[in-house]
Amino acid sequence: MEQGELLRAITEILERLGIPYLVTGSVATIYYGEPRFTVDIDIVVNLAPEKVSDLCNSFTPEEFYVSEEAARLAVRNRSQFNILHPGSGLKIDLMVSDRSAFDRSRFDRSRRLRPSADYEASFASPEDVILKKLEYYREGKSEKHLRDIAGVLKISGDDIDRAYIERWADRLGVREIWDRVMPTLS
Repeated sequence: MEQGELLRAITEILERLGIPYLVTGSVATIYYGEPRFTVDIDIVVNLAPEKVSDLCNSFTPEEFYVSEEAARLAVRNRSQFNILHPGSGLKIDLMVSDRSAFDRSRFDRSRRLRPSADYEASFASPEDVILKKLEYYREGKSEKHLRDIAGVLKISGDDIDRAYIERWADRLGVREIWDRVMPTLS
């Protein structure tokens, strides 16, 4: 299974089950920015406890590994769980929304995009992808997050609402990183 096929499969399942979601992380930065290799698909979900079994049962055990217990724990703790496709080495990281003001804003600003000509999926906006990458950089100092931000700004920069990023960067405590990154990208 290719990454595009896996993205299509998970988004079709989430939509069929009526589970609100956002594609984010590296897949979103690739869509808005420059290509790079990744083996995971990051998706934020508003997953209700009563939908956990339906979601987990949508993945055949012969092809996928998903733990319903881990999914229930993630819903309870507002954390994440994984769906693995051992045959390809790909994984889906499902992050349960923490229902914060920022997450509500991300869902309100989601965009319906076409990762392929024959289907649409809900993606986080490029601004919200940048903000999460700033948070990830703060947490782990991995330069790949700064490269992802640079790629998004290089490709989608004219369409980026920088004032929105600055407002949320202040609230999320990543403004200093944003201010340091911006001069190097200009």
